[in-house]
Amino acid sequence: MGQKVRKAIIPAGGLGTRFLPATKAQPKEMLPIIDKPAIQYIVEEAVQSGIDSIVIVSGRHKRAIEDHFDKSVELEGELEERGNEEMLKVVKEISQLADIYYVRQKEPLGLGHAVLCAQRFIGDEPFAVLLGDDILTSEPPCLKQMIDRYEQYATSVVALMEVPWNQTHKYGIADIRDEAGHIRELIEKPLPGQAPSNWAVVGRYVLEPAIFDLLSKAEPGKAGEIQLTDSLQRLNELSPIIGHRFTGKRHDVGDKLGFVQATIDFALEREDLREDVRRYVLERLAAYSHS
Repeated sequence: MGQKVRKAIIPAGGLGTRFLPATKAQPKEMLPIIDKPAIQYIVEEAVQSGIDSIVIVSGRHKRAIEDHFDKSVELEGELEERGNEEMLKVVKEISQLADIYYVRQKEPLGLGHAVLCAQRFIGDEPFAVLLGDDILTSEPPCLKQMIDRYEQYATSVVALMEVPWNQTHKYGIADIRDEAGHIRELIEKPLPGQAPSNWAVVGRYVLEPAIFDLLSKAEPGKAGEIQLTDSLQRLNELSPIIGHRFTGKRHDVGDKLGFVQATIDFALEREDLREDVRRYVLERLAAYSHS
């Protein structure tokens, strides 16, 4: 058995332009799904999957992320003084989730470049990458399932999910060659009608450190960025990558509609909100149907 997967990278250097003006002065990763910032869901999945060290690759104006996962002496003191033990416990747990480190991506040069920025932190160990736009819910967590596959096959693993054929041009697409999930080819955003399958790569990776050498030599691809998919394809030629077919629930919170859907879904799963939200949604739907 090879090395354990204990480190993870969370890229968070994007400008969040799809959510302007909300992201003009705050990171898109800190936009809350009800009362929890999106990036906390990602960190929690990593921790629940056995990850103990996380590096967040951030950019300018991202200080709020660091503050969120740091200890807040003033807030904890205020909550303790008020006797709000429940919320005090919640706040303390956030700063104790994992060992979290930060590195700056000085220019927005793509996902592949963001991963490369964390090379010194990862060293020569296998590692996970979790994208902040994808909140994946399942039991056990998607990343835990992938780490189990990595330990079984001793090769890199990417999460796959079926998408409508008319949406394949928005994703990296995998051509799967067998039932185990070995990948024949990965294609970044194929032209409409040219996708080899409708299995899309979604937001979770378990990678061998050999990817760093490939990323360091990669030429800019689409949009002038270092595409992770391009280097994954080259890695696949050296050691076939496994595609893990994820069957849980995916929320694309980097998309406005996906963000709204995530908010509604998570609200309906909470006992303190479920009935009020359900009643409100039904009332609004009834009102619109008669307007």
